[in-house]
Amino acid sequence: MANETMMNLLTHEIELLKKTAALTGGIAAGKSTVAGIFRELGASIVDTDAIAREIVHPGGPVLASIINAFGKDYLKTDGTLNREMMRSAIVRSGEKRLLLNSLIHPAIMNETLRQIGVCLAQGSNPVIADIPLLFETGWDNFFSVIILVYVPGELQAERLMKRDSLDRAAALETISAQMDIETKKGRAKIVIDNSGTIEDTRRAAEGVYKILTSC
Repeated sequence: MANETMMNLLTHEIELLKKTAALTGGIAAGKSTVAGIFRELGASIVDTDAIAREIVHPGGPVLASIINAFGKDYLKTDGTLNREMMRSAIVRSGEKRLLLNSLIHPAIMNETLRQIGVCLAQGSNPVIADIPLLFETGWDNFFSVIILVYVPGELQAERLMKRDSLDRAAALETISAQMDIETKKGRAKIVIDNSGTIEDTRRAAEGVYKILTSC
C-alpha cells in the first residue's frame, strides 16, 4: 500500500477501486464497529487488517522477508510473527515502520484488489474496503468515496488507554504514529462521528449506507 506501489496499478485495478468505498479512521476511533454495522446491513467488507494478518503466515514469503530484514527476535517460538514486538518497534521508529511497509504493502494490495474484484463480480453492493491507514499510504487518491469514523483526539486517547491498558504517554505516542484525526476529517468525503452512543453511530452508519446503495 506504499505510494510508490500505488503508482504501478493497472487501469482495470484503478477502476476496481473507484467502484469501491473506503472506510478508515484513527486508532481506537471505532472503525471496526462501523464496519460491523455496514456488514450487518448487507455490505461486502474487504478487511485489510485481516489480510495483513493472513499474509504473514508461518512458512510464507512475506514473513520470511520480514524476519530477514528485522531478525529472528521478531519470531515467536511457534514460528509466528511477534506482533506486539513489531508494533512497539514501528511506533517508536519511523524508519522501521517504512521498512515494514515496503515488505508487506505490495502483498496486501494484491490480495485487497483480488477480494474487491470477487465482490464486484458477484454483484455485491456496496463494497467497502476497510483500510486503517488509508491516508498515510496514499490509497485515498484512488477511491471516489471515503468514509471516516471520527472521534476527537482527546476521546481517541482515552479509548486507546482503556482498550490497550496504556498510560497516557504511551497512548499519545501510538496515536502520533498516524496522521492527525482532524487532518483526516478534513480530507474525508463522509464523516461518521462515533463520539456519542452506539445508537447514534448506528443511525449515522445507516444513513451513509442508504447513500451508498443509491449511488
